[in-house]
Amino acid sequence: MKKKLLNKAEPYIWIAPSVILMSIFIIVPIFYVFKMSLSKITKAGLIKGFAGFSNFEAVLTSAKFALVLRNTVIWTILVVVLSTVLGFILALLLNNEFKGRKVARAIVVFPWATTLVIQASVWKFIIDTDYGALNTLLKSLGIINTNINWAPTPEAFFAWEIACGIFVTIPFVCFTALSGLQSIDSSLYEAATVDGANYWQKLFQITLPLVKPSLTVATVLNIIYVFNSFPIVWTITKGDPASRTDTLVTYLYKLAFYNGKQGEAAAVSVIGFLILLVCASVYMVSTLKKGDE
Repeated sequence: MKKKLLNKAEPYIWIAPSVILMSIFIIVPIFYVFKMSLSKITKAGLIKGFAGFSNFEAVLTSAKFALVLRNTVIWTILVVVLSTVLGFILALLLNNEFKGRKVARAIVVFPWATTLVIQASVWKFIIDTDYGALNTLLKSLGIINTNINWAPTPEAFFAWEIACGIFVTIPFVCFTALSGLQSIDSSLYEAATVDGANYWQKLFQITLPLVKPSLTVATVLNIIYVFNSFPIVWTITKGDPASRTDTLVTYLYKLAFYNGKQGEAAAVSVIGFLILLVCASVYMVSTLKKGDE
């Protein structure tokens, strides 16, 4: 009897450490952020009682919040979509046999292996008007005579941030897709060739359906990572001027540590959490439905 109970309890014993760690480092902080969003908080960070939804009201009625939310949506969609497309194309190229393929794969992984702060700092240096590498290169090639301001407006700065985000995200998508491509049985392509299928027919009828699970996982993880990305925007512009290049993460950082409005910052964090929760829920529901069909 004891042995049977022990066998039943054994799986739970093995996963108990993971559950405990998740509770301490994930569930408890989430609960505390929700509590802060519904509380009055002093600039010293002390909770002074229940505030209801006043923090959410202050955030949602702020003139900056709509702009920041729009920036976040644009930032997330463009970085995720373009990096997925470009990463998949690069994975198709790296999946082919050619001389120096190992070196090419090593080079592709460099942007992913380097910290985002360093990547953003390099991009900021490249586009700098006075001593940037881009102006220096173009002048040395004789293409331009005077320095060009590559980011004359906040929108231009934001576009460069998006370009940097795409650049550092491509390797993750590429190697996720590449793992899916290498798991495809070559006999499928051989059979399709015998049946007279061309490259595009193989791509859309064999490659894409079989790589779709890998790309789906990469896309979902990218949405979470990119949505919560802080270093690129903060390093290049800090969300300035006037929050016109802010995303939700940099905006809540300013609210908490620049303006001392930690309750409102917590409310912004909860809003971001709920947005991602909805996206993840939609993905899980659609995946389960496809699995049942």
